[in-house]
Amino acid sequence: MWIFFLAIGLLLGLTIWELLICEGAHLGRGFVVWLYDLAAFRYDKIKQFDPIWERSFLGEPLAAVASGMENPRMLDIGAGTGRIARTLYPLLTFQGTVTSIEPSKRMLAMGRRLTPPGSTTWVQAWSVPLPFAEGSFDIVASLEMLEFTPKPLVTLTEMVRVLCPGGWLLVTNRVGREAPLILGRTFRRDDFPQLLKSLGLQNITVYPWQVTYDLAWARKA
Repeated sequence: MWIFFLAIGLLLGLTIWELLICEGAHLGRGFVVWLYDLAAFRYDKIKQFDPIWERSFLGEPLAAVASGMENPRMLDIGAGTGRIARTLYPLLTFQGTVTSIEPSKRMLAMGRRLTPPGSTTWVQAWSVPLPFAEGSFDIVASLEMLEFTPKPLVTLTEMVRVLCPGGWLLVTNRVGREAPLILGRTFRRDDFPQLLKSLGLQNITVYPWQVTYDLAWARKA
């Protein structure tokens, strides 16, 4: 009898681990998207985005990088409900275009509702392969998504592919005590800068951004 209860306990533990910590990452990208479809209507409430914080630590730095570019083209991969488009739109210093990629149909629909008209072009697509030609964007951003893709290194490579020479990549890396539990989907904090360098990136800066994420800026050679 104790074996039965042990098995039930292990199964319950594995379920909690996979769904709550890994968000279904090891069950395939279709399962991950299904979970986000379920959560779309309350996603912003769960994340508790602070518009002032978002503008200061996301919108304004992106606008500053874009200010030296002529008609900058920005790509947001795993855009969710349009976090980047929404924080950039009120900033008069940003004079570019934003394309938002999101595989979840319901998240994309929610994003279309929440983003101001004309702030972004929405595309329903996976992060691999990206439906764009090489060098299509001046800035590529992806926040809190990489660890939920089947092959994060391939995803990073695809981000760099669509980035033009001299363009900037902005990407998060999952850190903290839960990161190693997302097996095979995260990178050690000390290893991440060298990994970005191996992909042909330079001017790499990585710093703590949130409790569970580092934020990396890097420029394509």
